[in-house]
Amino acid sequence: MFNILVVEDDFHLRKILIENIKSEGYNVLSAVDGLKGYEAFLNNHIDLVITDVMMPHMDGNSLISSIREINQNIPIIILSALDTFEDKERGFTRGVDDYLVKPINMQELHLRIKALLRRYQSTSESKLTISNTVLDYKSKTCTVNNELIELTIKEFNLLFKLLSSPNQIFTRSQLMNEIWGYDSDSYERTVDTHIKVLRNKIKSKDFDLLTVRGIGYKGVILWNFPQKY
Repeated sequence: MFNILVVEDDFHLRKILIENIKSEGYNVLSAVDGLKGYEAFLNNHIDLVITDVMMPHMDGNSLISSIREINQNIPIIILSALDTFEDKERGFTRGVDDYLVKPINMQELHLRIKALLRRYQSTSESKLTISNTVLDYKSKTCTVNNELIELTIKEFNLLFKLLSSPNQIFTRSQLMNEIWGYDSDSYERTVDTHIKVLRNKIKSKDFDLLTVRGIGYKGVILWNFPQKY
């Protein structure tokens, strides 16, 4: 199920958006302003962002810029009452994928969401971008600051799994079954060994691989919240 983040300060419109998007079978997370939206983006796996422009604490354009510093591919839709060419140009310059003017036609919004998710799914299945770190699933390559990091297939698959769902905890058994297979003769401590190797090989400020004591591991995106807007 896709996770869609709705960032809108108007309570009634936010509620309508959440109910309508959920009715299409999506999981919806919401935030009342840009700063809360950025926090939700950092702490959850998000597949698409829908945001207003004029909001307190952090406006929509600043939110988009912050998200694009971390992920260049995730689709972003602006919903705004600002309808001049200059307003739209500002949004697209920041990296938005679509721009809808309020009042919103919900049927049109659903069509835009479906189209963008189809495009994003085909891209995200093969490539994961976290700021200066890029994991290409097709070629099984990892680059950090444009420098190629030599990884084995198992190391790459383990890293891709953890970073594809940031902050999600995976048990050693889950990782063993998915990366090494149910019939593997390897032990769960094999996961620990591979995590240690990945930590030694990759020195990145973009993410960390954290040990969850007694359970397993999770990938965490390392980004501080912007201080001024």
